[in-house]
Amino acid sequence: MIVLGLTGSIGMGKSTAAAMLRRLGVRLFDADAVVHELLGPGGEAVEAVEALFPGVRDETGAIDRRLVGQRVFGDPAALRRLEAILHPLVRRAETRFVGQARARRESLVVLDIPLLYETGAPDRVDYVLVVSAPARVQRERVMRRPGMTESRFASILRAQMPDREKRRRADFVVPTGLGRGLTFRRLRRVVAGLRHENAIRGKTGRRQCGKS
Repeated sequence: MIVLGLTGSIGMGKSTAAAMLRRLGVRLFDADAVVHELLGPGGEAVEAVEALFPGVRDETGAIDRRLVGQRVFGDPAALRRLEAILHPLVRRAETRFVGQARARRESLVVLDIPLLYETGAPDRVDYVLVVSAPARVQRERVMRRPGMTESRFASILRAQMPDREKRRRADFVVPTGLGRGLTFRRLRRVVAGLRHENAIRGKTGRRQCGKS
């Protein structure tokens, strides 16, 4: 089985790419969705996060992510404490996902991890696919998000590895600023190539793909 890491900076179209990969029949682990579950009503991280940031639980018993965001915005130490709670739980869910996929003899799975490079996840995947778009397109997408401000956008960018560095390190770079049709075709080509490699690898045990 081949494990492909999917990542990209904010506003680069990762969610769209993830949806397209699902359309192509690829099983996908969504780290953001796991965080939502962990912080939702009855979530495994609720008590610990509430203890760290008193008053961030809403009337449903879930953690209000907006309030938590305000607490960690501009406070790297607070962010690290939050990540110390969430990252091990997400990693455990990821390990469980990969194990189940191997048991089902999947040929290819995707780990959708926003901060893949920043958290050392490349060591856990066979290849990395980065989605990218021109800075102008990225900015337009991000600034349309509710509650987004110039300072918040700048802070998020500072916390993320620059797009050019992600593209340099990636095995595959897929553009998302030139139309959905092109993005889908590029993803379909990557998926087909990796599924073919998995079949070949099963015979030779050797990695075939390179940068694309």
